[in-house]
Amino acid sequence: MSESTGDHLETPTLDKESGGLLRDIACHGGYAFVSMAAQAAGDLRAAEASREMAWEQLHSGPWHSVLPIWRDAYSMACLHVASFHYRNGEFEEALRALDLGLIMGGTLLKKDLESSVGKVTEKSREARISAGGSNGVLGKRLINQEIDMTEVHRILPLKSLSTKIVVKRSALSLEAFLHEYFLSGSPVIITDCMSHWPARAKWNDLDYLESVAGYRTVPVEVGKNYLCSDWKQELITFSQFLQRMQSNDCPALLTYLAQHPLFDQITDLRKDILVPDYCFAGGGELRSLNAWFGPSGTVTPLHHDPHHNILAQVVGKKYIRLYSSSLSEELYPHSETMLCNSSQVDLDNIDEQFSEVVDLEFMDCVLEAGEMLYIPPKWWHYVRSLTTSFSVSFWWSNSEDSTDS
Repeated sequence: MSESTGDHLETPTLDKESGGLLRDIACHGGYAFVSMAAQAAGDLRAAEASREMAWEQLHSGPWHSVLPIWRDAYSMACLHVASFHYRNGEFEEALRALDLGLIMGGTLLKKDLESSVGKVTEKSREARISAGGSNGVLGKRLINQEIDMTEVHRILPLKSLSTKIVVKRSALSLEAFLHEYFLSGSPVIITDCMSHWPARAKWNDLDYLESVAGYRTVPVEVGKNYLCSDWKQELITFSQFLQRMQSNDCPALLTYLAQHPLFDQITDLRKDILVPDYCFAGGGELRSLNAWFGPSGTVTPLHHDPHHNILAQVVGKKYIRLYSSSLSEELYPHSETMLCNSSQVDLDNIDEQFSEVVDLEFMDCVLEAGEMLYIPPKWWHYVRSLTTSFSVSFWWSNSEDSTDS
C-alpha cells in the first residue's frame, strides 16, 4: 500500500498563471472546466473530471484546429492529478499524468511538468531501492541485430539493392558534406561518425532502456502503417512497449514508437546522443529531433518531408529506398491535404494502375548501426526495419526558410 510522502510538487508557473489561465478558459466557454479546476486542489474527483473535460476538447476535431488554451488547460489538470498521486506515494500514476501533460498539453506549463517529472522519478527510484528493487545495476538483455540477407531480399520491394546504391563516405568533413551533397541535394551515407555517442553502447541493452524509461508513458502506432485502415495510436508505458516489441508475433499488432520527440520527454536518453555538425550546414536551425524505435517489419510508407534530414541508425538495420523530388508527380501523391506528402503507391504490393512506378529510377541502401543517412528535402523515401531498430531523425532548415512554419 502506498504511503503519503508528506511532500508536494512545486509548480511555480501554474501558481503564477492559474488565475489568468482560468479566465481565458472561461472566455472560450470552459465554465464547467473552471468550476471543476477551482475544486481540484482538494478533490481528486474534481481534478480527474477537469482533465476529462480538457481531453474531450483535445479530441473535438483535427489536432491542428484545437485551441491552444485547451492544451494548457489539459496540462493544468494533469498537474493537479499528478500532485494527488505524488502526495499519496503513487509515483507511477503521477508519472503517467505528467507524461500525458507533456505529450498532449500546451507549452505554458511545460517547465512545471518537466521539473515534476524529475522529482517524481527520483522519489520512485528511491522507493524501489528501499523496497529491495533494482538499484540501477542491471544485467544485459541485448537486442538481436542479425539478419538473413536471403530472407531480406525475399521481403523487400521489387528491384531492391540491384541498381543504384547510396554512396558511403567515412567520417565526411562538414566542408565536403556541404559542397558535395548538401548544395546539390544528393543523399549520402556517412560512416564512422557516431562511435562517441553513449547511445551506441547503451541502447542495444533492453535493461538499460527499461531502467531509464520503463515507467514513462509514450505514444505508439499499432498496425502495418498509417495509411492502412486498421492502423491506430495508443498511449502505453515504455515497459509495455518493450514487452510488445519482444513478442512480435502478430503483424496486425505491430507496435512502433514513430516520429516522437522522445528526447524532449525523457532527458536521460537525450544525454546519450549528440546533434551532428552536418545539421548546421546552410546556417539554418534544428526543427525537430525524433525517435523511431520498433521491431523488425515496421514500415514507413513512401513519403517526403519538408526539411533536411539526417537519419542516424543507433541500433539495428533498416532498408531505405529514395526517389528524387523531381519524380513527385510520377509517384502519385494523395490528394487529401493531410496525406499530400504520402504516395498512393504501396511498394510492397504495387497495384496494376501504378505499374510504371517499377521502372522509375531510385537509389537504396541497408543502413547499418553507426551510420547516418542524409535525405534532402522533398526526396521521397520508403523505410523498412530489418531487425529491431532504434533510429534518430534530425530535421533542420536552411537559413532562408528558417522563419517558415
